[in-house]
Amino acid sequence: MSAIETNPVARAVRAFRRAGGTLRTSEALRAGVHASTLYRMRDEGLLVRLARGLYRLADLEPLSRHDLVVVARRIPKAVVCLVSALSLHDVTTQIPTAVDVALPRGHARPKLDHPPLRPHWFSGALFSGGVEEIEVDDARVRVYSVEKTLVDCFRLRDQVGMEAFLEALRLYRARKPLRVDLLLEFARAGRVEGKLTPYVEAVL
Repeated sequence: MSAIETNPVARAVRAFRRAGGTLRTSEALRAGVHASTLYRMRDEGLLVRLARGLYRLADLEPLSRHDLVVVARRIPKAVVCLVSALSLHDVTTQIPTAVDVALPRGHARPKLDHPPLRPHWFSGALFSGGVEEIEVDDARVRVYSVEKTLVDCFRLRDQVGMEAFLEALRLYRARKPLRVDLLLEFARAGRVEGKLTPYVEAVL
């Protein structure tokens, strides 16, 4: 057996690279990486701690959306929603101060030291409908489609703000392929079709 094969740090690096560069502590342990090796690599600057229990190889390119990678890896059931989803779809000028995430009704409140979260609990089709997966850095991020997000922003306009919704609707018209049938389908599911339709007709 070669020295590389028996070196615990080298084995750990290979495990991280096989996973795309980022691993949770539990995933690293299942891959055969000892906890003491993780801490040694962190202390020696070979790993960057993204959040509690989440590490990334230090020699990789910096993450463009660190916050979304952490959410995707630490809270697998979460779906990026509302203003954070508008930002990801490039239909808002707002800069989110926390990551808006949807969780299934009954899911415990996530505990993250970073990034700050704004959790929202949806039930049934309001949670499961319109979910897409997009590649962000080395993570698969679950996010609602732009149409589902617009409807959610209208449903929760008391929280999001009517101006934010109207701006997003105008930017959707300018920047995205129009899928009005899908927009109204989500509005029906959210029981806001009658109230939403006049805004859609005025802008689109």
